[in-house]
Amino acid sequence: MKLFDLDGTLLDSNGIWQEIDRIFLARRGMELTEEYNQGVIHAIFPTAAKFTKEYCQLPESEEEIMAEWFQLALEGYSHTLEAKEGVLDYLESCARRGERMALFTSAVPELCRAALKNHGFDRYLSDVIFAQELGMEKRHPEVFTLVARRLGTSPDQITFYDDSPVACRSAKAAGLRVVGVYDPLFAREEEEMKALCHRYIHSFRELED
Repeated sequence: MKLFDLDGTLLDSNGIWQEIDRIFLARRGMELTEEYNQGVIHAIFPTAAKFTKEYCQLPESEEEIMAEWFQLALEGYSHTLEAKEGVLDYLESCARRGERMALFTSAVPELCRAALKNHGFDRYLSDVIFAQELGMEKRHPEVFTLVARRLGTSPDQITFYDDSPVACRSAKAAGLRVVGVYDPLFAREEEEMKALCHRYIHSFRELED
């Protein structure tokens, strides 16, 4: 079966999070640094909020931080963020072949559902699994074992698509076949991704040949 990530894989959305980080920090007289970026880039929402509160020494609660991020992101996920090139055609092609497809994402559930509905991705997916609800991040190979169990299959029967080197490395360690998807956010790790993944693509159109 095929298992997809959302942000930066099916959805061209990683850029919005860097912009949200810039806006959030600028409101507090701070700049987006690489150290901060690395602290939140792979994290589920509650973990990122906890890191942000501690790193920036903020008086706001973690819940208030997440609420501010959510409002900044909602319009994009509901209306303006675009699908990655070739995604819809590829999903349609897989559906015609009768392949089972699912989603495993670190995205906030409400934002994810808004994007799935906006682009019609949901009609192709048998399951949508949220790392936030599992309480584990994609950096842990064990989460992929848990996801495979939730999907009723074994890790070696899953092909996983993700733009993040950390997620791809963990999925491969868990025994999944991994297809790396290029995203500008991880451009500096492109050579690492090529070496790590079973296949690496810049566009889903490459999978139609």
